[in-house]
Amino acid sequence: MHLVLYEWCCSGGLHSPAVAPTLDQTPAESLLTEGRLMLEALAKASMQLQAAAVTVLVDANLPESAAPRLPSGCTRHAVATAGDLTTLLAQAATATQVLVVAPETDGILGTLVSRLEQAGLADRLAGGSASFVMAASDKQISCDLLAAAGVPVPAGRSLEPGASLPTGFCLPAIQKARCSAGGDGLRRIATAADFVPPATPSRLEAHVPGIPAGVCCLCGPTGVVPLLPLAQRFATGPAPIYGGGEPLAAALRPRATSLALRAITAIERATQAPVRGWVGVDMILGDREDGRADRVLEVNPRLTTSFVGLTQGYASGLLAPLLAQAAGHPVHLGSCRDDACQFLLSP
Repeated sequence: MHLVLYEWCCSGGLHSPAVAPTLDQTPAESLLTEGRLMLEALAKASMQLQAAAVTVLVDANLPESAAPRLPSGCTRHAVATAGDLTTLLAQAATATQVLVVAPETDGILGTLVSRLEQAGLADRLAGGSASFVMAASDKQISCDLLAAAGVPVPAGRSLEPGASLPTGFCLPAIQKARCSAGGDGLRRIATAADFVPPATPSRLEAHVPGIPAGVCCLCGPTGVVPLLPLAQRFATGPAPIYGGGEPLAAALRPRATSLALRAITAIERATQAPVRGWVGVDMILGDREDGRADRVLEVNPRLTTSFVGLTQGYASGLLAPLLAQAAGHPVHLGSCRDDACQFLLSP
């Protein structure tokens, strides 16, 4: 097989003319740090694949200090300035499977998936369809679809750029960009003085107390395979920053897994679009043992940084199962060491 790896930050996406709004929300250095971590983990994992040729697309303009460090078995393909989409399409045409890692911010991920589909390469993409990706990427649309299917979400509403705090909205609340990744644009609103008119379309939702958690799943034609649920870490402050994860308490895992499966199924049915590849579901687990205080916050239709931690705990790794599940082949996860499934992105 021939696998092509594309990670938006390290593969030339930062040179796109439309990238300015994204960099207004998250500094390029922060994006590159997380992106490089992801790409290096994927490249390392690809060396465990049998009979695989692996091509990694790398921005030719990255300084040595920021460039991903790849195993010698990978082929590094240089991407010229503003040539990432052209290069991706050309390389994908020669590939057996293509793995695209990109943020939902400003429709970046949805656009890439859509262009691959338009080029007739959807069957090679180890990821969701454009319809599923675009619905899940928009936090207001996804919450509306989940609520309509009976999946619990925080009460909330959309905000247009420049909007004021809605009169009577219950505080504390959470303000977030409608299309974002990694917590960019996330802000806690404890009092009206904390509210900042959004610069981009946003969602304002009620703050839900509880344990932040995430469940990542491998999706494909044969169904959804949930992985070990993780408790999520966030730095404190008015603008929380996602800092990594660790295994969720065993007693809470069944609730988290069940809620994640319900959320993915709801969006797949609502969009009538197949879901493939890695999908993460973020949630808050409340203090009721029956789960009635639990809420789904968002569905991430892409490879998330949880891959970095989770893949360390599964004996067989997760890249081979991910590609197999996306293609509709049997999946063998092997044993999992819970204590190894943890990672830290920030102090």
